[in-house]
Amino acid sequence: MRDIVSHLNFKRGISPAAAIADNTAAVSQILDRIGYESAAFVILTGALADADATFAVTLEHGDQANLSDAAAVPADQMNGSLANAGFTFAADDQVRKIGYVGGKRYVRATVTPSGNAGNAFVAGVWVLGKPNNSPTPAIPN
Repeated sequence: MRDIVSHLNFKRGISPAAAIADNTAAVSQILDRIGYESAAFVILTGALADADATFAVTLEHGDQANLSDAAAVPADQMNGSLANAGFTFAADDQVRKIGYVGGKRYVRATVTPSGNAGNAFVAGVWVLGKPNNSPTPAIPN
């Protein structure tokens, strides 16, 4: 079976927006994993103008909808590594990913620039998989 869209759902993470021109972090929407067993955060880069900027990625999880109980996700609850999800100024127009395999209901990702004085375009999307019910919604909610 070649159908993938009936088994995945997508949620807004970091919306496309004006370039980040300083070291302000881009914080994703809080993902509610209810009804799904797996999740990944996909980061899309556009032009990254500063010639020495780096971008670190972190994941937090918790049981409260507002993540007032947020804690860093341990490495053994990720697919991939935060180091590989991060990037430098040389990663123009690339894609990075990090998977979450922990048991908490809510997850948030943050992309934090360092040494960034130029324009950096960064966006992200949450991908949910292994749904408890499929097919997944035709128009993600």
